[in-house]
Amino acid sequence: MTAPSVEQLKHLLSETRNPNTYGLDQQDTLGLVTMINAEDQGVALAVQSQLPAIADAVDHIVAGFNAGGRLIYIGAGTSGRLGVLDAVECPPTFGVRHEQVIGLIAGGEKAMFIAQEGAEDDPKAGVADLDAQHLSSKDVVVGIAASGRTPYVVGALEFAKQQGAVTIALSCNPNATINAHADIAITPEVGPEALTGSTRMKSGTAQKLVLNLLTTAAMVKIGKCYQNLMVDVKATNQKLVTRSTLIVMEATGCDEATAVQALSHADGEVKVAIFMVLTGQDPHLARKHIEQAKGHLRDALAMTPQR
Repeated sequence: MTAPSVEQLKHLLSETRNPNTYGLDQQDTLGLVTMINAEDQGVALAVQSQLPAIADAVDHIVAGFNAGGRLIYIGAGTSGRLGVLDAVECPPTFGVRHEQVIGLIAGGEKAMFIAQEGAEDDPKAGVADLDAQHLSSKDVVVGIAASGRTPYVVGALEFAKQQGAVTIALSCNPNATINAHADIAITPEVGPEALTGSTRMKSGTAQKLVLNLLTTAAMVKIGKCYQNLMVDVKATNQKLVTRSTLIVMEATGCDEATAVQALSHADGEVKVAIFMVLTGQDPHLARKHIEQAKGHLRDALAMTPQR
C-alpha cells in the first residue's frame, strides 16, 4: 500500500478535528479532564451499536476453539498492544493454553515497550508474522486498526483469508480498508478524538471493550464460567489463591475451611472443587463428570445428584 495522502487522511473519521474540543488548551485542569471525559461518554454506545457483529464474531471464535483452532489478534501500535494485552490475560483468567489466544504486534515484542511506528507500513511483515504461527483454517484472525487502513494488518488479513481462516476486522472508521478483507467487520464509530488523531484515546477504549467482549463471551460459551464466576482461574499468585477460595465459597455456600480443603484435594482446580463440595464426590469422579459435560460445570451438575 502507498502512503496515505493528506486528502485521504483528513477524511478518516478518526483523524478529523473535534469541534467540541477546539479550546482544549485553554482549559484549567478540571476543565481539561472534564472535556476529555465528556468525549469518552459515547464510547460504550458506539460499541453497543456493533453487538450483532460482535456476537457473530464470538460464535465463530467458539466454533474455532471447539475445532482445535486459535484466536489470533494482530495489529500495530496501540491496537497491537491492546491485542497482546487481551491475549496474555486469558491463560490466568480462563486456564487456557498460552497458544490458544495469541497477540501479534508490528515490530515484535520490542514494540510493546518502545514505539516502532514504521513497522506498521509493511504488509509483508504482517504476512510473515502470521505465517510463523502456522496458520490454519481452524483459526480466527482479528485484525485491529483504528484507522482501518494499516498496511501490516491489511497484509495479514489478506493472507489469513487465503489460508481459509475466519477473518474479523476491528476499526473505528466507516468503510475501512480492512473490512474488504474480513468475513466480519466490527466498527464502533467513536468520532473524532478529543486530541486530534490520538487514537489511543476513544478508539483505543472502544477496541479494548470489544476485545474484552470477544474473549470473555467466547470463554463463557466454552465452559470457563459458572454463574458469573471464572471457575478455570489459575491460582498463580497469592491473590489468585484467595480468589479461588472465594469462588468456591460463592458457588457452593460453604465456609472457608471447606473451600480450602476441597481445593487442596482438587489440586487447586476450582471447577473440580465446586463439583466436589456440591455432590460429595471425589476428585477423580468430579473430573470425569466435568469432562463428560465438555467442561461445562452447570451441565455436569445437572447430570449428577447433589447432596
